[in-house]
Amino acid sequence: MIIHKNDNVEVVLETGHKKALCDIKKGENIVKYGFPIGHATQDIKKGDTVHTQNIKTNLGEMLEYTYSPKLSETLTNDDIPTFQGYVRENGDVGIRNEIWIINTVGCVNKTAEILAKKTGAEFFAHPFGCSQLGDDHHTTQLILKGLVNHPNAGGVLVLGLGCENNNIAEFKKVLGEYNPNRVKFLVTQECDDEIEEGIKLINELKEYASTFKRREVSVSKLRVGLKCGGSDGLSGITANPLVGRFSDKLISYGGTSVLTEVPEMFGAETILMDRCINEEVFNKTVSLINDFKQYFVNHNQVIYENPSPGNKAGGISTLEEKSLGCTQKGGTANVVDVLTYGDNLKKSGLNLLNGPGNDIVAVTNLTAAGVHLILFTTGRGTPVGAPVPTIKISTNTALYNKKHNWIDFDAQSNNDIFDFVLDIANGKQTQNEINGYKEISIFKDGVTL
Repeated sequence: MIIHKNDNVEVVLETGHKKALCDIKKGENIVKYGFPIGHATQDIKKGDTVHTQNIKTNLGEMLEYTYSPKLSETLTNDDIPTFQGYVRENGDVGIRNEIWIINTVGCVNKTAEILAKKTGAEFFAHPFGCSQLGDDHHTTQLILKGLVNHPNAGGVLVLGLGCENNNIAEFKKVLGEYNPNRVKFLVTQECDDEIEEGIKLINELKEYASTFKRREVSVSKLRVGLKCGGSDGLSGITANPLVGRFSDKLISYGGTSVLTEVPEMFGAETILMDRCINEEVFNKTVSLINDFKQYFVNHNQVIYENPSPGNKAGGISTLEEKSLGCTQKGGTANVVDVLTYGDNLKKSGLNLLNGPGNDIVAVTNLTAAGVHLILFTTGRGTPVGAPVPTIKISTNTALYNKKHNWIDFDAQSNNDIFDFVLDIANGKQTQNEINGYKEISIFKDGVTL
């Protein structure tokens, strides 16, 4: 399959690997998706396989960028679909009405697990909240704040130990205003029986959550996270473009989508920069890219590190190739805002979110930003799920048929992804929900005491 008229490689659909369409001299660019994905490290004959043995990245160090807007026309649809959501007292909308247990510290993970088993609440174990310094400590607090405030939770129990850095009194300073009917607090060192007290508080939260019923809501209120992992050579051909079309359609209805995985923008970042709605958003995007490059440098890592072994096995040779496929999930819409850890979504349209490509960290960041659900494309498969519904989209039918317990949607089918997402928003469960795959991991960059 030839993806773009300017390409000098084609993709073998059965394997996802690339073959040369013509003779390529050593040093010449390898072109896929119409953009260079690296250069030839040796002469390549027409028909030869093009992969890590004969291609090398073109990526280098920091770059300077110029704002050259190529904005797309904003499409609007007047006939806006609806879904059945839970409208909260503050006007937020949720697509689930669950009870969440949010730990201030990893020391009470087991307590949260016991409470969840006894009450049916959801809990999300993590090892942080103590022995952290500076930005790491603050990032943990901001991510947990985002989870506490998430509209998919009808009620939240904030569970603490008592002696941790992120003790409940300190966490409340970051959390700010909250509804005491919706958010309860339990310091386990301060009660005789934390399980008994926890069950009591969760029952109160259940009673409060039961007052909310599904009602018709405009799809313009829907916020969707975009993620890929376990990618293969078909990710940028089937699943990611499918998600990009979904994103454009959602945005045309006034909805919101969020693209993250900053290292997987390297090599494709100028495409996003040229779609920034103004120079302020452009400058924030430049900082997003260069700050993450500096993070690599600070840890003595190369900026252009190749994709994972699984990605390479699936036919992806360089980070540019991965990025050009990854960013297609954002469709063609203009970039309206750039968020960092703990920021909450404020603007409808396509948003960029700071964070690594690591699957669990990325879905945690998306959840904390306030997305209702996540579209997660995969070519090799993964069971990972976020606290919110995580729709796994296979790049190929073989994976869909093999891993029904992981995969929700086949990108190679003729089914309508938009209708499927509305079914999930209306209450249909994803595989991660059915199987209880709901995990978080909080980004850290510094010292643990």
